[in-house]
Amino acid sequence: MKEDFRFYDNRQKYLMFVNTCSEKWVVAQRLAQELQAINPSPPALRFFDAGVGDGTVLSRFLRVMHSRYERLPLYIAAKEISLEDIRLTLDKMPDRFFEHPETVLAVTNLPYANAPWLKARAGQRIVWREVALEGSTAADFERQIHELHHFMAEHWRTRFNEKSGVLVPETPTVIVLYRKDCRFLLDQVIPREGKAVADFDLVLASQPFRLRAETSFKASRVLAPLARALGVGGRLLGIHSAGGDPALEIVQKVWPQEDPFTCHRRELLAATSEALGEDAVRFTFDPLPDHQALFRYDMHTLPDEIEAQDTRIGTSTLLAAWNAATYVAQIEDERLAEAMTSSTYLDATREVLQKHGALWFNDESYVVTRNS
Repeated sequence: MKEDFRFYDNRQKYLMFVNTCSEKWVVAQRLAQELQAINPSPPALRFFDAGVGDGTVLSRFLRVMHSRYERLPLYIAAKEISLEDIRLTLDKMPDRFFEHPETVLAVTNLPYANAPWLKARAGQRIVWREVALEGSTAADFERQIHELHHFMAEHWRTRFNEKSGVLVPETPTVIVLYRKDCRFLLDQVIPREGKAVADFDLVLASQPFRLRAETSFKASRVLAPLARALGVGGRLLGIHSAGGDPALEIVQKVWPQEDPFTCHRRELLAATSEALGEDAVRFTFDPLPDHQALFRYDMHTLPDEIEAQDTRIGTSTLLAAWNAATYVAQIEDERLAEAMTSSTYLDATREVLQKHGALWFNDESYVVTRNS
Protein backbone atom coordinates (compact mmCIF):
# COMPACT_ATOMS: atom_id res chain seq x y z
CA MET A 1 0.00 0.00 0.00
CA LYS A 2 1.34 3.43 -0.85
CA GLU A 3 2.08 5.50 2.24
CA ASP A 4 0.73 8.67 0.66
CA PHE A 5 -2.62 7.21 -0.40
CA ARG A 6 -5.53 9.49 0.46
CA PHE A 7 -8.90 8.39 -0.83
CA TYR A 8 -10.21 11.93 -0.24
CA ASP A 9 -8.02 13.33 -3.02
CA ASN A 10 -9.48 11.34 -5.92
CA ARG A 11 -11.81 13.95 -7.32
CA GLN A 12 -13.55 11.69 -9.83
CA LYS A 13 -14.44 9.07 -7.20
CA TYR A 14 -15.52 11.68 -4.70
CA LEU A 15 -17.74 13.66 -7.06
CA MET A 16 -19.37 10.53 -8.46
CA PHE A 17 -20.07 9.33 -4.93
CA VAL A 18 -21.50 12.68 -3.78
CA ASN A 19 -23.75 12.98 -6.82
CA THR A 20 -25.04 9.39 -6.85
CA CYS A 21 -25.58 8.80 -3.12
CA SER A 22 -27.70 10.51 -0.48
CA GLU A 23 -25.15 10.58 2.37
CA LYS A 24 -24.81 14.37 2.42
CA TRP A 25 -28.59 14.81 2.61
CA VAL A 26 -28.98 12.24 5.39
CA VAL A 27 -26.06 13.64 7.41
CA ALA A 28 -27.61 17.12 7.21
CA GLN A 29 -30.90 15.71 8.52
CA ARG A 30 -29.11 13.92 11.35
CA LEU A 31 -27.20 17.10 12.21
CA ALA A 32 -30.44 19.11 12.29
CA GLN A 33 -31.68 16.91 15.14
CA GLU A 34 -28.87 18.27 17.32
CA LEU A 35 -30.35 21.78 17.21
CA GLN A 36 -32.99 20.62 19.68
CA ALA A 37 -30.27 19.82 22.24
CA ILE A 38 -28.24 23.04 22.18
CA ASN A 39 -28.90 26.37 23.85
CA PRO A 40 -26.97 29.12 22.03
CA SER A 41 -26.13 32.32 23.88
CA PRO A 42 -25.29 35.81 22.60
CA PRO A 43 -23.78 37.05 20.45
CA ALA A 44 -24.29 34.12 18.02
CA LEU A 45 -24.97 30.46 17.44
CA ARG A 46 -21.54 28.97 16.74
CA PHE A 47 -21.07 25.95 14.43
CA PHE A 48 -17.87 24.27 13.22
CA ASP A 49 -17.79 21.89 10.25
CA ALA A 50 -14.66 19.77 10.64
CA GLY A 51 -14.29 18.82 7.00
CA VAL A 52 -16.81 20.74 4.95
CA GLY A 53 -16.12 18.90 1.68
CA ASP A 54 -18.11 20.34 -1.22
CA GLY A 55 -20.42 22.26 1.14
CA THR A 56 -23.55 20.19 0.51
CA VAL A 57 -24.10 19.36 4.19
CA LEU A 58 -23.29 22.91 5.29
CA SER A 59 -25.60 24.60 2.80
CA ARG A 60 -28.48 22.30 3.73
CA PHE A 61 -27.83 22.79 7.44
CA LEU A 62 -27.72 26.57 7.03
CA ARG A 63 -31.21 26.44 5.56
CA VAL A 64 -32.41 24.48 8.59
CA MET A 65 -30.74 26.92 10.99
CA HIS A 66 -32.38 29.85 9.23
CA SER A 67 -35.80 28.25 9.51
CA ARG A 68 -35.27 27.70 13.26
CA TYR A 69 -33.37 30.90 14.10
CA GLU A 70 -34.53 33.36 11.47
CA ARG A 71 -32.88 36.47 12.93
CA LEU A 72 -30.15 34.96 15.12
CA PRO A 73 -26.55 35.84 14.18
CA LEU A 74 -24.64 32.75 13.01
CA TYR A 75 -20.90 32.19 13.26
CA ILE A 76 -19.92 29.37 10.92
CA ALA A 77 -16.36 28.05 10.71
CA ALA A 78 -15.32 25.32 8.31
CA LYS A 79 -12.11 23.39 7.72
CA GLU A 80 -11.17 22.02 4.30
CA ILE A 81 -7.77 21.30 2.81
CA SER A 82 -8.98 20.67 -0.76
CA LEU A 83 -8.91 23.71 -3.03
CA GLU A 84 -11.62 22.33 -5.29
CA ASP A 85 -13.88 21.55 -2.33
CA ILE A 86 -13.51 25.00 -0.84
CA ARG A 87 -14.41 26.51 -4.22
CA LEU A 88 -17.52 24.33 -4.40
CA THR A 89 -18.44 25.26 -0.84
CA LEU A 90 -18.11 29.01 -1.40
CA ASP A 91 -20.08 28.72 -4.65
CA LYS A 92 -23.06 27.55 -2.53
CA MET A 93 -22.88 30.48 -0.12
CA PRO A 94 -24.31 33.54 -2.00
CA ASP A 95 -27.89 32.38 -1.46
CA ARG A 96 -27.15 31.76 2.23
CA PHE A 97 -25.86 35.31 2.72
CA PHE A 98 -28.96 36.62 0.94
CA GLU A 99 -31.47 34.63 3.00
CA HIS A 100 -29.68 35.01 6.34
CA PRO A 101 -27.79 38.34 6.34
CA GLU A 102 -26.62 37.86 9.94
CA THR A 103 -24.04 35.25 8.94
CA VAL A 104 -20.29 35.22 9.45
CA LEU A 105 -18.44 32.47 7.58
CA ALA A 106 -14.78 31.61 8.21
CA VAL A 107 -13.09 28.94 6.09
CA THR A 108 -9.60 27.61 6.70
CA ASN A 109 -7.14 24.90 5.68
CA LEU A 110 -5.57 24.67 9.14
CA PRO A 111 -5.22 21.22 10.82
CA TYR A 112 -7.75 20.02 13.38
CA ALA A 113 -5.60 21.09 16.34
CA ASN A 114 -5.67 24.71 15.14
CA ALA A 115 -8.66 25.16 12.84
CA PRO A 116 -11.37 25.86 15.45
CA TRP A 117 -9.31 28.77 16.78
CA LEU A 118 -8.22 29.96 13.29
CA LYS A 119 -4.71 30.13 14.62
CA ALA A 120 -1.51 28.65 13.20
CA ARG A 121 1.19 27.02 15.28
CA ALA A 122 3.58 29.30 17.16
CA GLY A 123 5.97 31.00 14.78
CA GLN A 124 4.03 29.93 11.67
CA ARG A 125 2.86 32.56 9.20
CA ILE A 126 -0.84 32.74 8.42
CA VAL A 127 -2.61 34.47 5.54
CA TRP A 128 -5.78 36.20 6.75
CA ARG A 129 -8.32 37.61 4.28
CA GLU A 130 -11.43 39.44 5.48
CA VAL A 131 -14.13 40.16 2.91
CA ALA A 132 -17.06 42.44 3.66
CA LEU A 133 -19.53 41.54 0.92
CA GLU A 134 -21.19 44.59 -0.60
CA GLY A 135 -24.64 44.77 -2.14
CA SER A 136 -27.91 43.09 -1.25
CA THR A 137 -28.45 40.32 -3.81
CA ALA A 138 -27.10 36.81 -4.24
CA ALA A 139 -25.66 37.91 -7.59
CA ASP A 140 -23.66 40.65 -5.84
CA PHE A 141 -22.25 38.18 -3.34
CA GLU A 142 -21.53 35.56 -5.99
CA ARG A 143 -19.43 37.98 -8.00
CA GLN A 144 -17.29 38.97 -5.01
CA ILE A 145 -16.84 35.36 -3.87
CA HIS A 146 -15.84 34.38 -7.39
CA GLU A 147 -13.18 37.06 -7.29
CA LEU A 148 -11.52 35.09 -4.48
CA HIS A 149 -10.70 32.15 -6.75
CA HIS A 150 -7.28 33.52 -7.73
CA PHE A 151 -6.47 34.16 -4.07
CA MET A 152 -7.46 30.61 -3.15
CA ALA A 153 -5.46 29.11 -6.01
CA GLU A 154 -2.40 30.91 -4.66
CA HIS A 155 -2.83 30.11 -0.97
CA TRP A 156 -4.83 26.86 -0.78
CA ARG A 157 -1.98 24.63 -1.94
CA THR A 158 -0.86 21.46 -0.20
CA ARG A 159 2.34 19.47 0.21
CA PHE A 160 3.08 15.94 1.34
CA ASN A 161 4.51 15.66 4.85
CA GLU A 162 6.96 12.77 4.70
CA LYS A 163 7.07 12.50 8.49
CA SER A 164 3.32 12.19 9.09
CA GLY A 165 2.36 10.75 5.70
CA VAL A 166 -0.48 13.23 5.16
CA LEU A 167 -1.12 16.30 3.06
CA VAL A 168 -0.68 19.61 4.86
CA PRO A 169 -1.30 23.18 3.71
CA GLU A 170 1.69 25.01 2.29
CA THR A 171 0.29 28.26 3.64
CA PRO A 172 -2.13 28.29 6.58
CA THR A 173 -4.98 30.48 5.36
CA VAL A 174 -8.23 31.92 6.70
CA ILE A 175 -10.98 33.66 4.74
CA VAL A 176 -13.69 35.48 6.69
CA LEU A 177 -16.85 36.60 4.90
CA TYR A 178 -19.83 38.61 6.07
CA ARG A 179 -22.22 41.23 4.69
CA LYS A 180 -20.93 44.79 4.92
CA ASP A 181 -24.40 46.14 5.69
CA CYS A 182 -24.44 43.91 8.81
CA ARG A 183 -20.95 44.85 9.97
CA PHE A 184 -22.15 46.85 12.99
CA LEU A 185 -24.54 44.11 14.11
CA LEU A 186 -21.91 41.38 13.75
CA ASP A 187 -19.00 43.25 15.32
CA GLN A 188 -18.79 40.85 18.29
CA VAL A 189 -19.14 37.80 16.03
CA ILE A 190 -16.50 38.47 13.36
CA PRO A 191 -13.24 36.71 14.33
CA ARG A 192 -10.05 38.79 14.51
CA GLU A 193 -6.66 37.48 13.49
CA GLY A 194 -4.92 35.95 16.49
CA LYS A 195 -7.93 36.50 18.73
CA ALA A 196 -10.56 34.09 17.39
CA VAL A 197 -12.61 32.17 19.95
CA ALA A 198 -13.86 28.62 19.49
CA ASP A 199 -16.52 27.80 22.14
CA PHE A 200 -18.77 26.17 19.56
CA ASP A 201 -22.36 25.19 20.29
CA LEU A 202 -22.14 22.43 17.72
CA VAL A 203 -19.33 20.64 15.89
CA LEU A 204 -19.77 18.17 13.04
CA ALA A 205 -17.06 15.56 12.50
CA SER A 206 -18.40 13.53 9.57
CA GLN A 207 -15.89 11.07 8.08
CA PRO A 208 -12.99 13.20 9.35
CA PHE A 209 -10.33 10.48 9.18
CA ARG A 210 -9.21 7.44 7.25
CA LEU A 211 -10.93 4.26 8.44
CA ARG A 212 -7.68 2.32 8.70
CA ALA A 213 -5.91 4.96 10.78
CA GLU A 214 -4.99 3.95 14.31
CA THR A 215 -7.76 4.56 16.83
CA SER A 216 -5.37 6.52 19.02
CA PHE A 217 -4.53 8.77 16.06
CA LYS A 218 -8.22 9.44 15.34
CA ALA A 219 -8.84 10.29 18.97
CA SER A 220 -5.77 12.39 19.74
CA ARG A 221 -5.33 14.21 16.44
CA VAL A 222 -8.96 14.78 15.47
CA LEU A 223 -11.66 14.18 18.06
CA ALA A 224 -9.90 15.43 21.21
CA PRO A 225 -9.02 18.85 19.68
CA LEU A 226 -12.57 19.19 18.36
CA ALA A 227 -14.00 18.36 21.79
CA ARG A 228 -11.78 21.04 23.34
CA ALA A 229 -13.27 23.53 20.86
CA LEU A 230 -16.75 23.13 22.33
CA GLY A 231 -18.29 25.75 24.56
CA VAL A 232 -20.06 24.72 27.76
CA GLY A 233 -23.16 22.79 26.71
CA GLY A 234 -21.75 22.33 23.21
CA ARG A 235 -22.12 19.05 21.34
CA LEU A 236 -19.83 17.26 18.92
CA LEU A 237 -21.62 14.95 16.50
CA GLY A 238 -19.30 12.31 15.09
CA ILE A 239 -20.20 10.17 12.09
CA HIS A 240 -18.32 7.43 10.27
CA SER A 241 -19.02 4.44 8.04
CA ALA A 242 -20.12 1.28 9.85
CA GLY A 243 -20.27 -1.44 7.18
CA GLY A 244 -22.60 -4.42 7.48
CA ASP A 245 -24.40 -3.37 4.30
CA PRO A 246 -24.74 -4.42 0.63
CA ALA A 247 -21.83 -2.14 -0.27
CA LEU A 248 -19.51 -4.22 1.90
CA GLU A 249 -20.89 -7.36 0.27
CA ILE A 250 -19.69 -6.06 -3.10
CA VAL A 251 -16.23 -5.37 -1.73
CA GLN A 252 -15.95 -8.76 -0.05
CA LYS A 253 -16.93 -10.62 -3.20
CA VAL A 254 -13.75 -9.25 -4.75
CA TRP A 255 -11.59 -9.17 -1.59
CA PRO A 256 -13.13 -11.78 0.78
CA GLN A 257 -11.08 -10.76 3.83
CA GLU A 258 -11.64 -7.03 3.43
CA ASP A 259 -13.33 -5.21 6.33
CA PRO A 260 -12.13 -1.69 7.10
CA PHE A 261 -15.03 -1.02 9.49
CA THR A 262 -13.31 -2.36 12.57
CA CYS A 263 -13.36 0.61 14.96
CA HIS A 264 -16.66 0.74 16.86
CA ARG A 265 -17.89 4.07 18.12
CA ARG A 266 -17.49 2.92 21.75
CA GLU A 267 -13.79 2.23 21.22
CA LEU A 268 -13.37 5.62 19.57
CA LEU A 269 -15.05 7.43 22.45
CA ALA A 270 -12.97 5.55 25.01
CA ALA A 271 -9.80 6.54 23.15
CA THR A 272 -10.98 10.16 22.95
CA SER A 273 -11.59 10.22 26.69
CA GLU A 274 -8.06 8.91 27.23
CA ALA A 275 -6.61 11.49 24.81
CA LEU A 276 -8.28 14.32 26.74
CA GLY A 277 -6.53 13.23 29.92
CA GLU A 278 -7.59 15.10 33.06
CA ASP A 279 -10.00 17.22 31.02
CA ALA A 280 -12.13 14.16 30.20
CA VAL A 281 -14.21 14.69 33.36
CA ARG A 282 -15.60 17.83 31.77
CA PHE A 283 -17.23 15.84 28.96
CA THR A 284 -19.94 13.24 28.46
CA PHE A 285 -19.18 10.57 25.85
CA ASP A 286 -22.43 9.14 24.51
CA PRO A 287 -22.25 6.24 22.03
CA LEU A 288 -26.06 6.41 21.73
CA PRO A 289 -28.25 3.30 21.51
CA ASP A 290 -28.21 1.57 18.15
CA HIS A 291 -31.65 2.82 17.13
CA GLN A 292 -30.35 6.41 17.43
CA ALA A 293 -26.73 5.91 16.43
CA LEU A 294 -27.16 3.88 13.25
CA PHE A 295 -28.65 5.25 10.04
CA ARG A 296 -28.45 4.44 6.36
CA TYR A 297 -28.26 6.26 3.09
CA ASP A 298 -28.78 5.04 -0.46
CA MET A 299 -27.45 5.20 -3.96
CA HIS A 300 -29.89 7.07 -6.20
CA THR A 301 -31.44 4.95 -8.94
CA LEU A 302 -34.39 5.40 -11.26
CA PRO A 303 -37.63 3.56 -10.43
CA ASP A 304 -37.36 -0.11 -11.45
CA GLU A 305 -33.76 0.43 -12.56
CA ILE A 306 -32.64 -2.45 -10.32
CA GLU A 307 -34.90 -5.49 -10.18
CA ALA A 308 -34.25 -8.97 -8.83
CA GLN A 309 -33.21 -11.45 -11.52
CA ASP A 310 -32.77 -8.63 -14.03
CA THR A 311 -29.44 -9.11 -15.80
CA ARG A 312 -29.88 -5.91 -17.79
CA ILE A 313 -28.70 -3.49 -15.14
CA GLY A 314 -26.96 -0.71 -17.03
CA THR A 315 -23.19 -0.50 -17.00
CA SER A 316 -23.33 3.09 -15.75
CA THR A 317 -25.36 1.97 -12.73
CA LEU A 318 -22.95 -0.87 -12.04
CA LEU A 319 -19.96 1.47 -12.26
CA ALA A 320 -21.62 4.01 -9.95
CA ALA A 321 -22.39 1.27 -7.41
CA TRP A 322 -18.87 -0.15 -7.63
CA ASN A 323 -17.37 3.31 -7.24
CA ALA A 324 -19.53 4.10 -4.21
CA ALA A 325 -18.85 0.77 -2.50
CA THR A 326 -15.08 0.96 -2.97
CA TYR A 327 -14.97 4.66 -2.14
CA VAL A 328 -16.70 4.13 1.20
CA ALA A 329 -14.46 1.13 1.93
CA GLN A 330 -11.47 3.32 1.01
CA ILE A 331 -9.84 0.81 -1.34
CA GLU A 332 -6.50 1.99 -2.75
CA ASP A 333 -6.15 2.80 -6.43
CA GLU A 334 -3.58 0.06 -7.01
CA ARG A 335 -5.94 -2.69 -5.85
CA LEU A 336 -8.82 -1.16 -7.76
CA ALA A 337 -6.82 -1.12 -10.98
CA GLU A 338 -5.89 -4.76 -10.53
CA ALA A 339 -9.48 -5.82 -9.76
CA MET A 340 -10.82 -4.00 -12.82
CA THR A 341 -8.67 -5.90 -15.30
CA SER A 342 -11.48 -8.46 -15.62
CA SER A 343 -15.28 -8.36 -15.44
CA THR A 344 -15.38 -9.99 -12.00
CA TYR A 345 -16.04 -6.70 -10.24
CA LEU A 346 -19.04 -5.93 -12.46
CA ASP A 347 -20.42 -9.44 -11.93
CA ALA A 348 -20.05 -9.06 -8.17
CA THR A 349 -21.76 -5.67 -8.22
CA ARG A 350 -24.62 -6.95 -10.37
CA GLU A 351 -25.15 -9.96 -8.10
CA VAL A 352 -25.46 -7.83 -4.96
CA LEU A 353 -27.77 -5.29 -6.61
CA GLN A 354 -30.02 -8.09 -7.84
CA LYS A 355 -30.04 -9.69 -4.40
CA HIS A 356 -31.15 -6.55 -2.57
CA GLY A 357 -32.87 -4.57 -5.32
CA ALA A 358 -30.95 -1.48 -4.15
CA LEU A 359 -27.63 -0.32 -2.74
CA TRP A 360 -27.38 1.25 0.68
CA PHE A 361 -24.74 2.07 3.26
CA ASN A 362 -24.69 2.18 7.05
CA ASP A 363 -23.19 5.01 9.13
CA GLU A 364 -22.94 5.23 12.89
CA SER A 365 -22.99 8.36 15.02
CA TYR A 366 -22.04 9.38 18.54
CA VAL A 367 -22.07 12.56 20.63
CA VAL A 368 -19.53 14.25 22.89
CA THR A 369 -20.96 16.97 25.15
CA ARG A 370 -18.97 19.51 27.14
CA ASN A 371 -20.44 19.96 30.62
CA SER A 372 -18.08 22.49 32.17
